[in-house]
Formats: sequence, C-alpha cells, structure tokens
Amino acid sequence: MEQKANDRLTNMTDMVSVMNKLTIEGFSEQFKVVKGKMQGMDDKKSYKPGDLRSVNFYRFEGPSNPDDMSILYAIETADGRKGTLVDAYGRYADEEIGKFMKQVEIEKKVVNPNDATGQAESQDT
Repeated sequence: MEQKANDRLTNMTDMVSVMNKLTIEGFSEQFKVVKGKMQGMDDKKSYKPGDLRSVNFYRFEGPSNPDDMSILYAIETADGRKGTLVDAYGRYADEEIGKFMKQVEIEKKVVNPNDATGQAESQDT
C-alpha cells in the first residue's frame, strides 16, 4: 500500500511517545514563534523561515474530542540545532505559527511497514 505524507499510518499514537522518541534522536530544543521568527525557548535565539526546516511532522487528535487536535514539527536549524514546535491544529491553530510554517521547508518521513530495513522514505510537501 502506498503511503502519503499526510496519512495516519505513522506508528506513533500519542504526542508524549513521539516527543520522547524525538528527544532520543536529538530533537531536545523547544521552539516557539514570536513576531514572525522562530525562537529557542531557553536561549531566545531567533531564526527566519529560511534558517530552518521541518524534517518531519506529526498530527494528533484527542481520543474523546475531535476538536482536540495538534501538530508537532521536528525542526532542524541551519546552525545544527534540533528541536520541536507544537501547535494546535484546525480551528484552534495559532495563526502566527501557521503563517510562519508556510514559509518553512517541510519534509515528511514515512516508515514503510513493508520495508524490512525500517528505513524512512522522504517525501517533500
């Protein structure tokens, strides 16, 4: 079966599991969007959209409320930092984050469950 970047076949079911996996993979920074730039939560270093890319993203829906949706981006910066950015998804999405992320290169890596090597397939969006 062919997988699309936005399908729900990613083998992660909750945000905590995904964030823990990403932290193990080195995505330990947390980012936020402030005044049109992405900023590190700890040191406040700012990045323009061209200074980073989203190497993966994950969408989640609340188990009891379909309006409880969020999206988690795995971010790599041009200077080598790796971290995450979280936003609501749908009607509660942060307009500033959405506007910023439309300018960022976004890639989705989908693991093909039929591939015995477990290698991710890269799909640009």
